[in-house]
Amino acid sequence: MTDASIDVYADDPPIAAVPSCDVGAPRTAARIDAVAAAHAARDLLIALGVDPTAENVRGTPRRMAAAYAELLTPRPFELTTFANEDGYDELVIARSIPFHSLCMHHVLPFVGVAHVAYLPGERIAGLSKLARVVEHFARDLQLQERLTQQIAALLQERLDPKGVGVVLEAEHMCMALRGVQTSGTRTVTSALHGAVRDDPRTRQEFLSLTATGGMG
Repeated sequence: MTDASIDVYADDPPIAAVPSCDVGAPRTAARIDAVAAAHAARDLLIALGVDPTAENVRGTPRRMAAAYAELLTPRPFELTTFANEDGYDELVIARSIPFHSLCMHHVLPFVGVAHVAYLPGERIAGLSKLARVVEHFARDLQLQERLTQQIAALLQERLDPKGVGVVLEAEHMCMALRGVQTSGTRTVTSALHGAVRDDPRTRQEFLSLTATGGMG
């Protein structure tokens, strides 16, 4: 960025380029314009009564743009799967996966944990990939309900499992810091597919195993 009104410092991290990813980038990442974002951040500061030429603020627009670009850009990964050679037919659960995202209504963070499970069919996933799927879709302007559905839908599509279960618990800063200011309130959303939804035993097992893995 060369505009004299927006300082650039040597220690500023570069704004990340949109990575390639075999599961497809969230819709926001493909449209990030770093230069326009920095100028817009400067205009916002002015509108909020902040002097952007003040010594400690001159780098703020650039840093704001870089921060939002990082929060909205998923890291590249491939959702690798393997043959279920041993015929494993019980739930695979990754519990209490930490995540953070940005609420699309106020562009404030919501932070929480995800519990992700599937009942294998012919394919199984690398265990770390369940956490990567959560992070991938979280790096977007999001609704918690949509994020929950996206995680479940991708696992259903790529693994073709007998069932999928996803539960997200999160605290939304748009509730904690403004409006009703209900600090500590958790929002819980779920998406259940296949046997995790339709088979009572499997559904109960999933819900009981994830009930103890919350935010504390």
